[in-house]
Amino acid sequence: MRPILLSGHERALTQVKYNRDGDLIFSVSKDQQICAWFAHNGERLGTYHGHVGAIWTIDVDPTSTILASGSADNTIRLWDIKTGKNLKTWEFPTAVKRVEFNSDGSQLLGVTEKRMGHLGTIVVLDVKIDVEAEQTDEKALTIVCDESKATVAGWSYLDKYIIAGHEDGSVSQYDGKSGDLNFNIQIHELDSPITDLQWSQDRTYFITASKDKTAKLITAKDLEILKTYPSDTPLNSAVITPKKDFVILGGGQAAMDVTTTSARQGKFEARFYHKIFEDEVGRVRGHFGPLNTVAADPTGKGYASGGEDGYVRVHQFDKGYFDFMYEVERERQNKLNQQ
Repeated sequence: MRPILLSGHERALTQVKYNRDGDLIFSVSKDQQICAWFAHNGERLGTYHGHVGAIWTIDVDPTSTILASGSADNTIRLWDIKTGKNLKTWEFPTAVKRVEFNSDGSQLLGVTEKRMGHLGTIVVLDVKIDVEAEQTDEKALTIVCDESKATVAGWSYLDKYIIAGHEDGSVSQYDGKSGDLNFNIQIHELDSPITDLQWSQDRTYFITASKDKTAKLITAKDLEILKTYPSDTPLNSAVITPKKDFVILGGGQAAMDVTTTSARQGKFEARFYHKIFEDEVGRVRGHFGPLNTVAADPTGKGYASGGEDGYVRVHQFDKGYFDFMYEVERERQNKLNQQ
Protein backbone atom coordinates (compact mmCIF):
# COMPACT_ATOMS: atom_id res chain seq x y z
CA MET A 1 0.00 0.00 0.00
CA ARG A 2 2.44 2.67 -1.17
CA PRO A 3 0.76 5.99 -0.44
CA ILE A 4 0.45 9.00 -2.70
CA LEU A 5 1.76 12.00 -0.76
CA LEU A 6 -0.18 15.21 -1.36
CA SER A 7 1.90 18.25 -0.52
CA GLY A 8 -0.22 21.36 -0.93
CA HIS A 9 -0.54 22.71 2.59
CA GLU A 10 1.91 24.61 4.76
CA ARG A 11 0.20 23.93 8.08
CA ALA A 12 -1.71 21.19 9.89
CA LEU A 13 -4.60 19.48 8.07
CA THR A 14 -8.02 19.86 9.68
CA GLN A 15 -10.30 17.78 7.40
CA VAL A 16 -10.08 15.58 4.30
CA LYS A 17 -13.21 14.68 2.34
CA TYR A 18 -13.97 12.51 -0.71
CA ASN A 19 -16.81 13.38 -3.06
CA ARG A 20 -19.61 10.83 -3.44
CA ASP A 21 -18.05 9.21 -6.53
CA GLY A 22 -14.67 8.82 -4.83
CA ASP A 23 -12.73 10.41 -7.71
CA LEU A 24 -12.00 13.74 -5.98
CA ILE A 25 -10.44 14.58 -2.61
CA PHE A 26 -10.82 17.95 -0.89
CA SER A 27 -8.49 19.02 1.92
CA VAL A 28 -8.45 22.01 4.27
CA SER A 29 -5.90 23.19 6.77
CA LYS A 30 -4.90 25.97 9.13
CA ASP A 31 -3.06 27.69 6.24
CA GLN A 32 -6.35 29.15 4.87
CA GLN A 33 -6.16 26.97 1.74
CA ILE A 34 -8.74 24.61 0.23
CA CYS A 35 -7.18 22.09 -2.17
CA ALA A 36 -8.90 19.76 -4.64
CA TRP A 37 -7.09 16.63 -5.87
CA PHE A 38 -7.71 13.73 -8.22
CA ALA A 39 -7.98 10.66 -5.97
CA HIS A 40 -6.40 8.14 -8.37
CA ASN A 41 -3.07 9.92 -8.91
CA GLY A 42 -2.92 12.79 -6.41
CA GLU A 43 -2.75 15.48 -9.09
CA ARG A 44 -3.90 18.85 -7.82
CA LEU A 45 -7.06 20.06 -9.52
CA GLY A 46 -6.99 23.53 -7.98
CA THR A 47 -7.22 25.72 -4.89
CA TYR A 48 -9.99 27.95 -3.55
CA HIS A 49 -8.97 31.34 -2.16
CA GLY A 50 -11.04 33.62 0.05
CA HIS A 51 -10.88 32.61 3.71
CA VAL A 52 -8.73 34.75 6.00
CA GLY A 53 -8.50 32.33 8.94
CA ALA A 54 -7.76 28.68 9.60
CA ILE A 55 -10.26 26.47 7.74
CA TRP A 56 -11.72 23.83 10.03
CA THR A 57 -14.14 21.93 7.84
CA ILE A 58 -15.30 21.13 4.32
CA ASP A 59 -18.06 19.20 2.55
CA VAL A 60 -19.09 18.59 -1.04
CA ASP A 61 -22.66 18.24 -2.31
CA PRO A 62 -23.86 14.85 -3.68
CA THR A 63 -23.49 15.99 -7.32
CA SER A 64 -19.97 17.46 -6.88
CA THR A 65 -21.20 20.86 -8.10
CA ILE A 66 -20.65 23.03 -5.03
CA LEU A 67 -18.38 22.97 -2.03
CA ALA A 68 -18.95 24.34 1.49
CA SER A 69 -16.24 25.37 3.95
CA GLY A 70 -16.21 26.69 7.52
CA SER A 71 -13.46 28.77 9.01
CA ALA A 72 -12.00 30.62 12.00
CA ASP A 73 -12.80 33.84 10.07
CA ASN A 74 -16.42 33.27 11.28
CA THR A 75 -17.81 32.41 7.84
CA ILE A 76 -19.29 29.55 5.87
CA ARG A 77 -18.45 29.90 2.18
CA LEU A 78 -20.00 28.22 -0.83
CA TRP A 79 -17.80 27.53 -3.87
CA ASP A 80 -18.24 26.51 -7.50
CA ILE A 81 -16.06 23.39 -7.69
CA LYS A 82 -15.23 23.80 -11.39
CA THR A 83 -14.26 27.46 -11.47
CA GLY A 84 -13.25 28.09 -7.85
CA LYS A 85 -15.63 31.04 -7.64
CA ASN A 86 -16.91 32.02 -4.19
CA LEU A 87 -20.70 31.82 -4.66
CA LYS A 88 -21.88 32.86 -1.20
CA THR A 89 -20.55 33.88 2.21
CA TRP A 90 -22.56 33.55 5.44
CA GLU A 91 -21.17 35.41 8.45
CA PHE A 92 -21.43 34.33 12.10
CA PRO A 93 -20.30 35.78 15.44
CA THR A 94 -17.79 32.94 16.05
CA ALA A 95 -15.74 30.32 14.18
CA VAL A 96 -17.43 27.54 12.19
CA LYS A 97 -16.09 24.10 13.19
CA ARG A 98 -18.14 21.69 11.02
CA VAL A 99 -20.26 21.82 7.85
CA GLU A 100 -22.27 19.00 6.25
CA PHE A 101 -24.76 18.81 3.37
CA ASN A 102 -27.93 16.78 3.85
CA SER A 103 -28.74 13.76 1.66
CA ASP A 104 -29.84 15.71 -1.45
CA GLY A 105 -27.70 18.82 -0.94
CA SER A 106 -30.72 21.09 -0.39
CA GLN A 107 -29.63 22.05 3.13
CA LEU A 108 -26.30 22.75 4.79
CA LEU A 109 -25.62 22.32 8.48
CA GLY A 110 -22.99 24.38 10.32
CA VAL A 111 -21.60 24.14 13.87
CA THR A 112 -20.44 27.42 15.42
CA GLU A 113 -18.01 27.84 18.29
CA LYS A 114 -18.90 28.95 21.83
CA ARG A 115 -16.83 32.06 22.47
CA MET A 116 -16.82 35.68 23.69
CA GLY A 117 -20.27 35.47 25.28
CA HIS A 118 -21.82 33.69 22.28
CA LEU A 119 -23.31 30.23 22.82
CA GLY A 120 -22.39 27.44 20.42
CA THR A 121 -25.07 26.79 17.80
CA ILE A 122 -26.02 24.39 15.03
CA VAL A 123 -27.41 26.33 12.06
CA VAL A 124 -29.18 24.99 8.99
CA LEU A 125 -29.07 26.92 5.72
CA ASP A 126 -31.20 26.32 2.63
CA VAL A 127 -28.95 25.80 -0.39
CA LYS A 128 -29.54 25.61 -4.15
CA ILE A 129 -27.22 23.28 -6.09
CA ASP A 130 -26.87 25.72 -8.94
CA VAL A 131 -23.85 27.94 -9.48
CA GLU A 132 -26.06 30.60 -11.12
CA ALA A 133 -28.68 30.65 -8.35
CA GLU A 134 -29.05 33.38 -5.75
CA GLN A 135 -28.47 31.83 -2.31
CA THR A 136 -30.61 32.98 0.61
CA ASP A 137 -29.28 34.81 3.68
CA GLU A 138 -31.97 33.37 5.95
CA LYS A 139 -31.24 30.55 8.37
CA ALA A 140 -33.79 27.74 8.10
CA LEU A 141 -33.03 26.58 11.64
CA THR A 142 -30.87 27.55 14.63
CA ILE A 143 -30.27 25.14 17.50
CA VAL A 144 -28.63 26.69 20.57
CA CYS A 145 -26.39 24.29 22.52
CA ASP A 146 -26.67 25.81 26.00
CA GLU A 147 -25.58 22.76 28.04
CA SER A 148 -22.33 21.78 26.30
CA LYS A 149 -21.17 23.17 22.98
CA ALA A 150 -21.42 20.95 19.89
CA THR A 151 -18.07 20.05 18.34
CA VAL A 152 -19.38 17.98 15.41
CA ALA A 153 -22.78 17.30 13.83
CA GLY A 154 -24.39 15.62 10.83
CA TRP A 155 -27.60 14.43 9.17
CA SER A 156 -29.03 10.96 9.73
CA TYR A 157 -30.89 8.82 7.16
CA LEU A 158 -33.61 10.71 5.25
CA ASP A 159 -32.48 13.85 7.13
CA LYS A 160 -34.77 12.71 9.94
CA TYR A 161 -32.40 13.68 12.75
CA ILE A 162 -29.48 15.99 13.32
CA ILE A 163 -26.94 14.16 15.46
CA ALA A 164 -24.38 16.24 17.39
CA GLY A 165 -21.33 15.32 19.44
CA HIS A 166 -20.44 17.62 22.33
CA GLU A 167 -17.44 18.88 24.26
CA ASP A 168 -18.57 17.00 27.38
CA GLY A 169 -18.52 13.62 25.58
CA SER A 170 -22.29 13.38 25.09
CA VAL A 171 -24.29 12.91 21.88
CA SER A 172 -27.60 14.63 21.12
CA GLN A 173 -30.38 13.74 18.71
CA TYR A 174 -32.41 16.67 17.36
CA ASP A 175 -35.46 16.60 15.11
CA GLY A 176 -34.23 17.36 11.58
CA LYS A 177 -37.22 19.58 10.76
CA SER A 178 -37.99 21.47 13.99
CA GLY A 179 -34.58 21.34 15.70
CA ASP A 180 -36.19 20.14 18.95
CA LEU A 181 -33.93 18.09 21.21
CA ASN A 182 -35.18 14.49 21.36
CA PHE A 183 -32.60 13.26 23.86
CA ASN A 184 -28.98 13.52 24.95
CA ILE A 185 -26.85 10.56 26.08
CA GLN A 186 -23.41 10.46 27.70
CA ILE A 187 -21.50 8.31 25.21
CA HIS A 188 -17.85 8.97 26.03
CA GLU A 189 -16.16 9.75 29.36
CA LEU A 190 -17.39 12.95 30.98
CA ASP A 191 -15.58 16.04 29.68
CA SER A 192 -13.80 14.07 26.93
CA PRO A 193 -14.59 16.08 23.78
CA ILE A 194 -15.95 14.24 20.75
CA THR A 195 -13.54 15.07 17.94
CA ASP A 196 -15.22 13.44 14.94
CA LEU A 197 -18.51 11.96 13.76
CA GLN A 198 -18.73 10.08 10.44
CA TRP A 199 -21.58 8.07 8.93
CA SER A 200 -22.16 4.62 7.52
CA GLN A 201 -23.21 4.76 3.86
CA ASP A 202 -26.92 4.40 4.67
CA ARG A 203 -26.63 6.88 7.60
CA THR A 204 -28.45 4.58 10.02
CA TYR A 205 -25.40 4.46 12.29
CA PHE A 206 -22.23 6.47 12.81
CA ILE A 207 -18.83 6.39 14.48
CA THR A 208 -17.48 8.91 16.99
CA ALA A 209 -13.87 9.57 18.01
CA SER A 210 -12.97 11.11 21.35
CA LYS A 211 -10.11 12.38 23.46
CA ASP A 212 -10.93 9.54 25.93
CA LYS A 213 -8.95 7.22 23.54
CA THR A 214 -12.01 5.35 22.25
CA ALA A 215 -14.17 5.33 19.13
CA LYS A 216 -17.76 4.11 19.30
CA LEU A 217 -20.30 2.82 16.78
CA ILE A 218 -23.75 4.25 17.55
CA THR A 219 -27.24 3.92 16.04
CA ALA A 220 -28.88 7.11 14.76
CA LYS A 221 -32.40 6.14 15.83
CA ASP A 222 -31.89 5.61 19.59
CA LEU A 223 -28.18 6.42 20.14
CA GLU A 224 -27.45 2.85 21.24
CA ILE A 225 -23.73 2.01 21.49
CA LEU A 226 -23.13 -0.99 19.23
CA LYS A 227 -19.34 -1.32 19.42
CA THR A 228 -16.36 0.27 21.21
CA TYR A 229 -12.83 0.44 19.81
CA PRO A 230 -10.25 1.14 22.53
CA SER A 231 -6.97 2.83 21.67
CA ASP A 232 -3.90 3.92 23.64
CA THR A 233 -3.82 7.47 22.33
CA PRO A 234 -6.29 10.40 22.10
CA LEU A 235 -8.32 10.11 18.88
CA ASN A 236 -8.99 12.94 16.44
CA SER A 237 -10.89 11.07 13.73
CA ALA A 238 -12.65 7.80 12.89
CA VAL A 239 -14.29 6.47 9.74
CA ILE A 240 -16.29 3.39 8.69
CA THR A 241 -14.98 1.70 5.54
CA PRO A 242 -17.59 0.76 2.92
CA LYS A 243 -17.63 -2.73 1.33
CA LYS A 244 -15.58 -4.30 4.16
CA ASP A 245 -16.27 -4.57 7.89
CA PHE A 246 -13.56 -2.25 9.20
CA VAL A 247 -13.13 1.09 10.88
CA ILE A 248 -10.06 3.31 10.70
CA LEU A 249 -9.01 5.47 13.65
CA GLY A 250 -6.55 8.36 13.61
CA GLY A 251 -4.99 10.35 16.41
CA GLY A 252 -1.82 10.66 18.40
CA GLN A 253 -0.58 12.71 21.29
CA ALA A 254 0.45 16.23 20.31
CA ALA A 255 4.11 17.03 20.95
CA MET A 256 3.26 19.60 23.62
CA ASP A 257 1.22 16.99 25.52
CA VAL A 258 3.89 14.27 25.46
CA THR A 259 5.77 14.07 28.76
CA THR A 260 9.46 13.23 28.88
CA THR A 261 8.56 10.02 30.72
CA SER A 262 6.36 8.69 27.90
CA ALA A 263 7.64 5.32 26.79
CA ARG A 264 6.46 5.79 23.22
CA GLN A 265 6.07 9.28 21.96
CA GLY A 266 3.51 10.08 19.36
CA LYS A 267 1.94 6.84 18.05
CA PHE A 268 1.14 8.51 14.75
CA GLU A 269 -0.55 5.63 12.95
CA ALA A 270 -3.82 4.91 11.20
CA ARG A 271 -5.34 2.03 13.14
CA PHE A 272 -7.59 -0.57 11.54
CA TYR A 273 -10.17 -2.36 13.68
CA HIS A 274 -12.64 -5.08 12.75
CA LYS A 275 -16.03 -3.38 12.82
CA ILE A 276 -17.89 -6.39 14.27
CA PHE A 277 -15.29 -8.06 16.49
CA GLU A 278 -13.71 -4.82 17.79
CA ASP A 279 -10.16 -6.22 17.45
CA GLU A 280 -7.31 -4.16 16.10
CA VAL A 281 -6.10 -5.85 12.91
CA GLY A 282 -3.37 -3.53 11.65
CA ARG A 283 -1.66 -0.15 11.61
CA VAL A 284 -0.28 2.09 8.88
CA ARG A 285 2.58 4.42 9.72
CA GLY A 286 3.79 7.43 7.78
CA HIS A 287 2.77 10.74 9.31
CA PHE A 288 5.27 12.75 11.37
CA GLY A 289 2.65 14.04 13.77
CA PRO A 290 -0.87 13.28 14.99
CA LEU A 291 -3.47 12.25 12.40
CA ASN A 292 -6.10 14.98 12.52
CA THR A 293 -8.50 13.49 9.95
CA VAL A 294 -9.19 10.20 8.16
CA ALA A 295 -11.61 9.66 5.28
CA ALA A 296 -12.68 6.49 3.46
CA ASP A 297 -13.01 6.27 -0.30
CA PRO A 298 -16.78 5.66 -0.82
CA THR A 299 -15.97 3.04 -3.48
CA GLY A 300 -14.07 0.99 -0.87
CA LYS A 301 -10.78 1.16 -2.77
CA GLY A 302 -8.75 3.05 -0.17
CA TYR A 303 -8.55 5.83 2.37
CA ALA A 304 -6.88 9.18 2.97
CA SER A 305 -5.42 10.71 6.12
CA GLY A 306 -4.37 14.27 6.94
CA GLY A 307 -1.84 15.06 9.63
CA GLU A 308 -0.40 17.75 11.82
CA ASP A 309 2.65 17.48 9.52
CA GLY A 310 0.76 19.21 6.67
CA TYR A 311 0.58 16.16 4.40
CA VAL A 312 -2.35 14.21 2.99
CA ARG A 313 -1.53 10.54 2.46
CA VAL A 314 -3.77 8.65 0.02
CA HIS A 315 -3.67 4.85 0.25
CA GLN A 316 -5.12 2.52 -2.39
CA PHE A 317 -5.80 -0.94 -0.93
CA ASP A 318 -3.92 -3.62 -2.85
CA LYS A 319 -5.08 -7.17 -3.63
CA GLY A 320 -3.20 -8.58 -0.67
CA TYR A 321 -5.17 -6.36 1.66
CA PHE A 322 -8.52 -7.74 0.48
CA ASP A 323 -7.25 -11.33 0.49
CA PHE A 324 -5.87 -10.98 3.98
CA MET A 325 -9.10 -9.55 5.28
CA TYR A 326 -11.03 -12.40 3.76
CA GLU A 327 -8.84 -14.96 5.56
CA VAL A 328 -9.24 -13.19 8.90
CA GLU A 329 -13.00 -13.05 8.41
CA ARG A 330 -13.22 -16.73 7.57
CA GLU A 331 -11.09 -17.75 10.55
CA ARG A 332 -13.25 -15.75 12.94
CA GLN A 333 -16.45 -17.13 11.48
CA ASN A 334 -15.16 -20.68 11.98
CA LYS A 335 -14.41 -19.90 15.64
CA LEU A 336 -17.92 -18.53 16.12
CA ASN A 337 -19.45 -21.62 14.51
CA GLN A 338 -17.48 -23.89 16.85
CA GLN A 339 -18.71 -22.12 20.00
